[in-house]
Amino acid sequence: MQFEITKEYIQQIQQLIAENKNTALLNLLEDLHYADVAEIIEELDTKEAIYLIKLLDSDVTSEVIAELDEDDREKILKRLSSKEIAEEIEELDTDDATDIIAELSEEQKKEVISHIEDEEHAKDIIELLRYDEDTAGGLMAKELVKVNENWNVLTCVKEMRKQAEEVTRVHSIYVVDDNDILKGRLSLKDLLTTSTKTAIKDVLIKKVDAVNVNDKAEDVARIMQKYDLEAIPVVDELGRLVGRITIDDIVDVIKEEAEKDYQLAAGITQDVEADDSIWKLTKARLPWLLIGMFGGLGAASIINGFQGAFLKFPVLLIFIPLIQATAGNVGVQSSAIVVQALANNTMKGEMANRIFKEFLLGLINGLVIASVVILISHFAFHTSFLISITVCVALITVIIMAALIGTFIPVFLEKQGIDPAVATGPFITTSNDVFGILIYFMIAKMILGF
Repeated sequence: MQFEITKEYIQQIQQLIAENKNTALLNLLEDLHYADVAEIIEELDTKEAIYLIKLLDSDVTSEVIAELDEDDREKILKRLSSKEIAEEIEELDTDDATDIIAELSEEQKKEVISHIEDEEHAKDIIELLRYDEDTAGGLMAKELVKVNENWNVLTCVKEMRKQAEEVTRVHSIYVVDDNDILKGRLSLKDLLTTSTKTAIKDVLIKKVDAVNVNDKAEDVARIMQKYDLEAIPVVDELGRLVGRITIDDIVDVIKEEAEKDYQLAAGITQDVEADDSIWKLTKARLPWLLIGMFGGLGAASIINGFQGAFLKFPVLLIFIPLIQATAGNVGVQSSAIVVQALANNTMKGEMANRIFKEFLLGLINGLVIASVVILISHFAFHTSFLISITVCVALITVIIMAALIGTFIPVFLEKQGIDPAVATGPFITTSNDVFGILIYFMIAKMILGF
């Protein structure tokens, strides 16, 4: 059952901190997962959070710090000395330790690393800091279990026991040659059922999925999702085994990408949180709002150009919101499907086929919606036959146009190196609003002859 943090629970924690009842505090937190402890700390003020962090055992504290939200972690790290941070870092796997150190200033990075007593751990962190955080190298951990292809099973098991002590969770056993070139992996079942004198090269599984240190994080996530992998080895340009990426890191990548795409789709151009400053939130939101404003002014200028039509057919004004809303909704639907296909690498077939499919889909949807509108407009608004036909023809045309724009724009943006998620937000909505109004009045002019 999932642990639930209540207001009363937080108040109890705060009371125990205020009264310095350390034993009671430790007993209260003893059976909690470190992710739950991190969630509790995020509900406390900075002074209380520091108190709790320093009270917990270092192995628990390190995991808790790794789980904290970046902003909360920054506040806590600012109040810890470089030596205290180094003590916590030593308890973490290299990938988590590197993520934390990467958030520090250049000067503090050097200080913290200089206080790490385990030289091998420090060297691994320094190596990982060289990689971009959005690559396989930036995601990987150095901790893994590897064996030499020239060993026999008995030697292999002995070495595995030694290495496993340094690895939090053993997902796979990798096989390398004398130059650390990745040759394959081992099945635990084969190890248990094979003679202890058998050479590892005779039982290894040569087929092994691996990624390069420079591969993009999104590509790594796609591979692990496709093949249902819990971990994947990372190799350098020479094919040498240099680390591994585990599923928990990939879940974080998927979550971050989903949040980024959601924000882009909503017209937010920067990575922001609800509790960020007003200035940061304004900078993230304002650009697309300005674009939307100019789009609205464009639509207004088109309407202004057809003022004569309103004098003769004022009922045309009633259907402007319908045209704009329908165009925007259809465009967002089409673009969302295409963006999802591009993200999952499932965009199959020629572009012409995709456009033709969207054309047919738009035509069918347009006919259905137009049929409903023609009935409602006749009985609710008592419009003439010509007005009803005008609205319906415009609706069908606008829906087809919006579907095509929603399909074409994301593909075009991706080819230009721009995140296609941008297309699903105000970009599509605004452009379809303008084109929708223009098409509406052009069709009205042709049919009604004003």
